[in-house]
Amino acid sequence: MKETVPSNILESISIDCTVFGFDSEGLKILLIKRKFEPEKGSWALPGGFIMTDENLQDSAQRILQSLTGADKVYMEQVECFGDVDRYPLRRVLTISYFALIKPDLISLAAGAEADEVQWFLVKDIPKLPFDHSIILNTSLSKLRARAKTKPIGFELLAKKFTLTELQTMYEAIFGREFDKRNFRKKILHMKILHNTKEKQIGVAHRAAELFSFNIETYNLMKEDGFIFDL
Repeated sequence: MKETVPSNILESISIDCTVFGFDSEGLKILLIKRKFEPEKGSWALPGGFIMTDENLQDSAQRILQSLTGADKVYMEQVECFGDVDRYPLRRVLTISYFALIKPDLISLAAGAEADEVQWFLVKDIPKLPFDHSIILNTSLSKLRARAKTKPIGFELLAKKFTLTELQTMYEAIFGREFDKRNFRKKILHMKILHNTKEKQIGVAHRAAELFSFNIETYNLMKEDGFIFDL
């Protein structure tokens, strides 16, 4: 079965989204199993064509909401991909976005364009169709660059988290380990964390302190500019 394009769709411009999530297993990517040809049955980045009466950001949000049920997802535009033969049926330009979602807060639904939707660890991504591997790697590079200048990583954590969870999340994003003592010293020195004076509940090990992100302090620092030197 091949795709059919409704009359209110611009069939030459699409949106492809690299959706990042993080949990105790590590950094993950949300993929869909394609329902239609071309590449029917392959795992791919979620995407679709934009409608004639919507802007790019609204289109990206609509596509993700149809898959995850999540509204007002943190998103950033990455790049436009326009190689002549990137899509086999016709000439299609795609605008790519990356999005950050907490996996445990959403209920996945495949939607009309996919047979399945599933999280994959970044290290276990299957072969992707078209130029989706290039889009994914470009989005990961953009995420890493943004994580050095903006606290976007907090979009992947619960509202209250431990310093260990915070460090593990940043290690997952950058693909390397940080010295525990040095990481904590630097992150606490930035004063963008708020100690909630609460501790973990119901854990087998010694309960750790819980922190939250201090957006007021961050907004003050942002005016002068800064780098997350982790």
